[in-house]
Amino acid sequence: MRLVIARCQVDYVGRLTAHLPSARRLLLVKSDGSVSVHADDRAYKPLNWMSPPCWMVETTEDETIKWVVTNKAGEELRIIIDDVELDSSHELGIDPGLVKDGVEAHLQELLAEHVSTLGDGYTLVRREYMTAIGPVDLLCRNADGGTVAVEIKRRGEIDGVEQLTRYLELLNRDPLLAPVSGVFAAQVIKPQAKTLATDRGIRCLTLDYDVLRGTDSTEFRLF
Repeated sequence: MRLVIARCQVDYVGRLTAHLPSARRLLLVKSDGSVSVHADDRAYKPLNWMSPPCWMVETTEDETIKWVVTNKAGEELRIIIDDVELDSSHELGIDPGLVKDGVEAHLQELLAEHVSTLGDGYTLVRREYMTAIGPVDLLCRNADGGTVAVEIKRRGEIDGVEQLTRYLELLNRDPLLAPVSGVFAAQVIKPQAKTLATDRGIRCLTLDYDVLRGTDSTEFRLF
């Protein structure tokens, strides 16, 4: 991973355009080629970013450094760097990944076995469908043949919705899968997470662990 702290100007040119005026920011360049721009707030969420597959060209002219990061759709993240305070690279090695707790892992297994819980006509494509930023819990097809990414949590909070949003953004760049819709499934979904998911077109599904295990006849609750 490469870490750069610098005063920079950022422009995103593609389906949408966005501009960040010159300011001190943290730039992250990961081994998968992704580039993200961070400020000293907003928790983990970047101000702007380019997800893989993408490639970066770095040039220097009159002490001004320019990065142009381009994805396969031809969109560009253009970063003009005026003053570098830190530029360092670090080898993090292979990450073992997030280990789900027992209930979460079992929910994933049970929902994969009973994928019709998601709706009539749903079929499972794969559990733990790997992407460049981590595995999607379940990748499915709905009755119309559309691709559906399912993120499963024991307790559904905003972080889980953000995680699924990132998966959807990446998956929808794959022409073999797009368009990809999302389902956020959890035993309990907080109101704030439900509001954010709904705003982003993500369907929420409240799971009953006992029902999935076949110990209770109560129906699932769909929102």
